[in-house]
Amino acid sequence: MAFLEKWLPRRRKRSRAVMVVGMHRSGTSFLTGSLQTAGLELGNHSAWNPHNLRGNRENQDIVAFHDRVLAARGYAWDDPPPGRVDWSEEEIAAARAIVASYADAPLWGFKDPRALLCVHGWRELLPDLCFVGIFRHPLAVARSLAARGGMPAERALFLWEHYNRRLLALQDETPFPLLCFDEPEAELHQRLNRVLRTLGLRPLGDERFWSGELRHHEVRDEPLPDAQAALYRELRQRAQRPVA
Repeated sequence: MAFLEKWLPRRRKRSRAVMVVGMHRSGTSFLTGSLQTAGLELGNHSAWNPHNLRGNRENQDIVAFHDRVLAARGYAWDDPPPGRVDWSEEEIAAARAIVASYADAPLWGFKDPRALLCVHGWRELLPDLCFVGIFRHPLAVARSLAARGGMPAERALFLWEHYNRRLLALQDETPFPLLCFDEPEAELHQRLNRVLRTLGLRPLGDERFWSGELRHHEVRDEPLPDAQAALYRELRQRAQRPVA
């Protein structure tokens, strides 16, 4: 039997995928870079960005794909669809080709905040898809978007609420760990390491993706509109749930 096994084709282990989910400017680059440092395969990704010197860690093929999916329906990352986006057969084929580029990776992942707007197609294509989420205080996000592209605060806060309501809706459907980018660095990394263990990745020691430059828009007890304040409280509460 051992002799025969030598000549039989080896079965390729089924690869697993991880999607990082969260609003723009909310720590998704930190989370994705940390996952990569811990051993997650990101494929062809951006390691430098003028608005993020550590790199946004995005696969530009996936970003372009999401842009096409949204544009085909008259939407964009900053003009999001109000509900579910179902993919066409052509879009499913395009996404399948992207997935095929990760065929040799036992554990791979990607990050693009637009993915929250297109997530149903990914879930249908990858039934075993895992998620890890992260969020940030809405005013810190608004200031970061203003610094990056001059977005008015009212629009930025609307987008923060829209993306994070989608984040919570997704977590209601498929429970996954959630991190708060506003936590002190030590506490953030403690929870991150628990998440890494659940994914089968190595915990981070001294080698970390963290940099203080990733969090340069701090907020100190500033008032929020009631709806956004309640949503932020709900996010904080969920971020305290034990990591399974």
